Amino acid sequence: MTTRTRGRGQATETERELVEMSWDPITRIIGNLGIYTKIDFNNGEVVECKSTSSLFRGYSVFMKGKDPRDAHFITSRICGICGDNHATCSVYAQNMAYGVKPPPLAEWIVNLGEAAEYMFDHTLFQDNLVFVDYCEQMVKQTNPSVLRRAETTEAPNARIHGHRTIADVMRAFNPFTGAVYQEALQVSRVTREMCCLMEGRHVHPSTLYPGGVGTVATPQVFTDYLARLLRVLDFVKRAVPMNDDLFDFFYEALPGYEEVGRRRVMLGCWGAFQDPAHVDYDYRHMSEWGRRMFVTPGIVLDGELLTTDLVDINLGIRIMLGSSYYDDWQGEETFVTHDPLGNPVDQRHPWNQTTLPHPQKRDLDGNYSWVMSPRWYDKRTGDHLALDTGGGPLARLWTTALAGLVDTGTVRATGHSVEINLPRSKSLPEMSFEWRVPRWSNTIERNRARVYFVAYAAGMAVHFIEQAMAEVRAGRTKVFSDFDVPEEAIGCGFHEAVRGVLSHHMVIRDGKIANYHPYPPTPWNASPRDSFGTPGPYEDAVQGQPIFEENGPDSFKGIDIMRTVRSFDPCLPCGVHMYLGGGKVLQQVHSPTFGAAG
Repeated sequence: MTTRTRGRGQATETERELVEMSWDPITRIIGNLGIYTKIDFNNGEVVECKSTSSLFRGYSVFMKGKDPRDAHFITSRICGICGDNHATCSVYAQNMAYGVKPPPLAEWIVNLGEAAEYMFDHTLFQDNLVFVDYCEQMVKQTNPSVLRRAETTEAPNARIHGHRTIADVMRAFNPFTGAVYQEALQVSRVTREMCCLMEGRHVHPSTLYPGGVGTVATPQVFTDYLARLLRVLDFVKRAVPMNDDLFDFFYEALPGYEEVGRRRVMLGCWGAFQDPAHVDYDYRHMSEWGRRMFVTPGIVLDGELLTTDLVDINLGIRIMLGSSYYDDWQGEETFVTHDPLGNPVDQRHPWNQTTLPHPQKRDLDGNYSWVMSPRWYDKRTGDHLALDTGGGPLARLWTTALAGLVDTGTVRATGHSVEINLPRSKSLPEMSFEWRVPRWSNTIERNRARVYFVAYAAGMAVHFIEQAMAEVRAGRTKVFSDFDVPEEAIGCGFHEAVRGVLSHHMVIRDGKIANYHPYPPTPWNASPRDSFGTPGPYEDAVQGQPIFEENGPDSFKGIDIMRTVRSFDPCLPCGVHMYLGGGKVLQQVHSPTFGAAG
């Protein structure tokens, strides 16, 4: 629902008229996200933005007292789209807590499942949800002059993807009727099948466990996966140049469009795809095995790679309240005072968080969201950084490119770019793509990075399946290692959900979960203003951006605002988690007249 009210606002130098506009809920995403803005139409600027969530859930509350071995089965239900990412991250945290290392083949199987998940989710979101904002039908309504120009603009890569003009590309993304829209739905089905082959079920895996997997590792299961992958590669090879053509056109057709959704380069990535030759899940070795992941963890600030050390990343996490509906837990129990390396752990760290929900009326000048405000503490400057994930792919590619640590043959990080080499597929020859670190962290580059990461995941899947088949051919088919649940332990898992950073922190006491906090990407991206008044990434990216839509206030659709918010790939169930309170006892009374048959 979009609402509009007019009011007078104070500009920096002169008084100007501001129009209050809200979109609540935002469509085409999961969850109850509301965006509230103040817009200066006379000067073509979004002056203020507040991001709200009216949905409250609370896994951190009801996980307490559970058997730790159930954690991944429970937390996968946090989300109905990226549940396997949660299950995987929880398994990583449990492996650390139990001190267990899965066999190499198990790690390759998990990596194959997660690669399929990235291909599935990014394709579905990009082509069936994001591109609705760039399709012919939408551009005709919001920027008809841009569509007229698109009709006469040749697509530079038409010989690869088959669409002669940019307008033809836009038509291919029209909902339900567009050729690419329809094909993407089929690709999403195939990639889900690939995920199921490795993880048993999608989206809540049935064969992922601490210590390994329950997948029966036969040559047939990997052959079935590869056959599907070769079909997907055909689609990916056309999608990358087609995306480039469309996004480059928007920069050309709308000078200044790079400012839409632009914010300071302040990106976080927690890494993905473990290397079984190095990972042992021992916290004391986490700095080393973290850097061996096939997506490099890291934090990028103003183009500089601050760290690739998961220990530094872990210790810097701070959960702040600010404008959210919770009471502070200062003074509550401290679960972890020092990490296994002897480093002090802050009270605002997830290991020490106590969730104290405080329902209240929304106040945009006070507390207005159920999402907390995760921040990363930069010990060099004392700043609490409002990191964003760039929708996931932008941060993953940026950190991996700058670190220059990944080289599998199919994917290579160069220090300034990522090279992706895709082998011959069902109907297309071998192709190579290069994602280069962009000038901006903005709406277009978040969306562009998504299709490049589909290619990245596909290239990694080729590598992983080669490694898995080598294990099978060598007779190393063990996929599970035994373990015992300790009476006292802590664990943390770091992974990348589709849309960005994902961590699970667990404390075990008396063999049960004493504290558990999953932090997916959406709390980082959708957070409200924190205790220092710093806006969250959605808010920061939207406010201050120019308006390019040709409609006036009375028919304004807010297309560039919607493009910006959706470029982060929002998923509000991952932002806040269900809480049931003390519950109620319900009594059902059966009518003697109708009985059971009534």
